[in-house]
Amino acid sequence: MPDEKQLAKYREDIKFSATLCGQTLQFRSTWGIFSPREIDAGTQLLMQYIEVKPDDNCLDLGCGYGPIGLTLAKLAARGQTLLLDKDFMAVEYSTKNARLNRLDNATAMLSNGFQHIDKNLRFNIVASNVPAKVGKEMMSLMLYDAWQHLEDGGKIYLVTVNGLRQYMKRNLSEIFGNYRKLKQGKAYTVHMAQKQ
Repeated sequence: MPDEKQLAKYREDIKFSATLCGQTLQFRSTWGIFSPREIDAGTQLLMQYIEVKPDDNCLDLGCGYGPIGLTLAKLAARGQTLLLDKDFMAVEYSTKNARLNRLDNATAMLSNGFQHIDKNLRFNIVASNVPAKVGKEMMSLMLYDAWQHLEDGGKIYLVTVNGLRQYMKRNLSEIFGNYRKLKQGKAYTVHMAQKQ
């Protein structure tokens, strides 16, 4: 059994910095949040393919401690970025990391998918590192709600495990009327669709 010292160490914030899209950010995370010690490979791949303009309004769906959303907030400094997660610890750490990196245009909030946000909010970009086990019902809601919340011409960027590749192609094509596979790596695929 771990001693008190070891347990106290486990309770401390995990601290690291990472560079995505040429932007270096400081992160704090904790055990129990996805990939707490480093940016996972799926997120790294996704961020190589996202195109962001300085005044874009962005949404990070399932933000964890914020690597995607906070990078978007830094790139779209004249826009607003909303980070959503259904895990209160993820929201707490995204908020902490937004302050740590002085990103006043980033806000994190608790929401199950798009369920708890204002129906009238619109975004130029929706991005997500989609959890593989989210379930097809929730996935359908997420994709349809993303379409609803995108401005005309807005884009959704997703990274999934390769096993969901055909599912994403089929469902994004059905909802958005278009689909592009931006990159297929060894384990992950980056998908994009545009609201027309």
